[in-house]
Amino acid sequence: MSRIVTEAQQAFSFSRRAMVLGGAQAAVGLVLAGRMTWLSVAENERYNLLAESNRVNLTMIPPRRGWIIDRHGAPIANNRTDFRVDLIPDRIEDRDRVLGELRQLLALTPEDMARIQTDLERARRSQPVQVAENLDWERFAAVSVRLPELPGVQPTRGFSRNYPAGASVAHLTGYVGAATREQYKETRDPLMNTPGFKLGKDGLEKALEPRLRGVAGAKRVEVTARGQVVRELETRPDRQGQNARLTIDLGLQEYAARRLGPNSGSAVVMDAITGDVLAMVSMPAYDPNSFSDGIGRLEWKMLSDDDHIPLMNKTLQGLYPPGSTVKPMHALAILQAGIDPHRRVNCSGVLQVGTGRFHCHKRGGHGPLDMVGAVAQSCDIYFYTMARELGYDRFAPVVRSMGLGQEFELPFQSQRYGTVPDSAWKLRKYKQKWTVADSVNASIGQGYVLTNPLQLAVMAARIAQGRHVVPRLLLDTPHRPAQSMNIDPEMLATVHKATWAVINGGGTGGRSRFQGLPGIELAGKTGTAQVRRITMAERRTGVLGDGALPFRMRDHSLFIGYAPADKPRYAVSVVLEHSGHIYTAAPIASDILSWLFDREKAMKRLEPLEREWGGDVKTRMDSQWRAFQAAQAAPVLTVPATPADVEGATTNVVDSAVNQSQPDTAVAQSNVTERTE
Repeated sequence: MSRIVTEAQQAFSFSRRAMVLGGAQAAVGLVLAGRMTWLSVAENERYNLLAESNRVNLTMIPPRRGWIIDRHGAPIANNRTDFRVDLIPDRIEDRDRVLGELRQLLALTPEDMARIQTDLERARRSQPVQVAENLDWERFAAVSVRLPELPGVQPTRGFSRNYPAGASVAHLTGYVGAATREQYKETRDPLMNTPGFKLGKDGLEKALEPRLRGVAGAKRVEVTARGQVVRELETRPDRQGQNARLTIDLGLQEYAARRLGPNSGSAVVMDAITGDVLAMVSMPAYDPNSFSDGIGRLEWKMLSDDDHIPLMNKTLQGLYPPGSTVKPMHALAILQAGIDPHRRVNCSGVLQVGTGRFHCHKRGGHGPLDMVGAVAQSCDIYFYTMARELGYDRFAPVVRSMGLGQEFELPFQSQRYGTVPDSAWKLRKYKQKWTVADSVNASIGQGYVLTNPLQLAVMAARIAQGRHVVPRLLLDTPHRPAQSMNIDPEMLATVHKATWAVINGGGTGGRSRFQGLPGIELAGKTGTAQVRRITMAERRTGVLGDGALPFRMRDHSLFIGYAPADKPRYAVSVVLEHSGHIYTAAPIASDILSWLFDREKAMKRLEPLEREWGGDVKTRMDSQWRAFQAAQAAPVLTVPATPADVEGATTNVVDSAVNQSQPDTAVAQSNVTERTE
C-alpha cells in the first residue's frame, strides 16, 4: 500500500514539474514570439534602414561656388571641371602598396608624396585626404579601372575653383581650401568632410562665404561589403552659390599688377565720383590656384620666407608713414586756420626747434615760397614752420576728414587703419605730453602718422572732389552720392592749383606727366617716407644712398593723384615699400591712370619695361620658383610641412611683417628729413 502511495506521489510530482516546465516553456515561447513580432513589425523599418546603409552609401556633392566677376562681367574667380583622386584612411588596407601604385599611376612627385603622408597623419579616419586634383582624363581613368586593387582610393569628378588672372587678384579674392579638423568639430557639418569641398580661407572668398557657397547635392550609390561602388541609384543635384559682382575693372587690375614690376608695393584706383574701387593690387603675391589646389612644402617655404611678404595684402594691412603725400591736405588745414596762401616762408634748408635741427630735403634750401610753391617743391621748412605756429591739433581734424585713420565697410575681415595723432592721442597712449617736435614731424607725414594705401586713395578722391567719397567694392550694394565736405571753393582751388603744379608746374613730379594724352593732365603729390633714423654723424659724412642700404632700411616711395586735373574722375595711390629712389611711385601711378584713357599707349610703355624685368608677373614668378627649387640642397622630406592651418600661419607671417614695417619710436621722434622725390 505504501508503495502505491509513493508511486502516486512521484507521479504527481513529475506531473507538477512537467506542468511548471511546460508553463515556463510556454512563457519563453510567448516572449520569443513577442520579440519576433516586435522585430518583424515594429523594428522592421529600423533594420531595413541599417541593412540599406550596409548596401547603399549616401554621398554629398559639394556645391559649385558662385562666381566672382568684375564690373563688366569678366570672371575673376570661376569653376572648372575637375577630375580628382582622394584617399579614405580607414578603408586603406596596405598604405605603402596603395601609395606606391598611385605614385606610378599619377606621376606624383616626392613633394606630393610628402604632403599626402602628412595629411594622412593629420586626418581623422573617415576624413578624405586629397591625392591629386585637376587630373587629365587619362590619369583619372587609369586609377578608376584599378579600383578593385586599390581599397580606400576614391576618384571623383566635380568642380574646382579657378582664378584666371592668378596672382594679379590673389589679395583681392583670397583663396579656398579644405575645411580643417577644428572647423568640422565646430559645425559637425558632414559637408566639411566631403571630398572636393572647399570653403573660403581669405579675402573675398572668406568674407562672402555664405553667399558664394551654394547648397550641397547628394547621391545614393550601391556598394559592396568592401565599399566598392556597384551602381548609382539616384542623385539630387547641387545648387550653385550666388555670383558676386565687384566694382573692379579686371583689365585695369591686371595692368596695375604688371606695372608694379618687381617692387614690393600696392596700387589702388578709385572712381572719384562714385567711390567704386576699380583696382586694388598688392604685389608680389601668390597664385591663389596653388593654395586652392593644396600648396606644397617648398612653395610654402618660399612664400613665407620672402622678405617682400607676398602673403600680405598691403592695400589694407600695410601701414606706412605717408610722407609728403599729406602736404595738400595739410595746406587745406593751414588755409582753414586762417593763413594767407600768399604768405611766404623762407627755406634755408634747416629749422632750429629748441635743441633739434629739422632739415629740408633740399640741403641748400628753396628760398622764399608761398603755399602753392611749397607743395609743388615739397618744401619741408614751410610745413615745419606752419606746424610750429599752429600746432598739429589744428591739422588732425582735417586729416581725419580726408579718410586717414578711418575704417571703411568693405568685405574683408583683416584691415589695419593706422594712426592720426594729436595731443590727446599721445597722452592716452604714452602718458606723455605732445611736443613741438611731434608737430613738426607729423607736418611732413612722419613721426606717429600711419596710413594704409586705400586711405591714401580715398584722400586723393576727397581732395579731388571736395566730397566725402566712400570706397565701394560690391557693385550691388547701395550707392549714395557723396556728401559735400563744405570746403570753401577758393581754398579747394588753391590746393588743386598746388597739386597741378607738382606735375605740370615745375614741381617734384614733373617726370610723371601723361605721355601722348593731349588735353588730359595729372595732378597729385609725391612722397618719400623714412623708416630709419639719420644720425648727425651720417649727415656730416654724407647720407647713404638707398643702393648702399639693406632692403628693409630703404625709404618708401609714395604718390597720390587724380585725373583729369581740371575735371577729376579717377583717383590713385601707389606705395612702393623700401624702393627708395631705385624705383619711384609717381611714374607707375601715371601709367596706371593713363590706361583708363588710352589702353594701347599704356601697354606700349609697359612692354619694354617687362622685357627689362624678365617678363610679366607669371613669367617672373615661374622663374623665381625654378630658382628656389634649384637652390634647395635638402630633400623635400626635410623641409618643414605646410602648416595644418595655412590661414592662421599666413596671418602670423603678415603680423610679423606689419610689425617690421612700422617705424620704431626712435624714428618717430627723430629729426627726420625727406629726400627729393
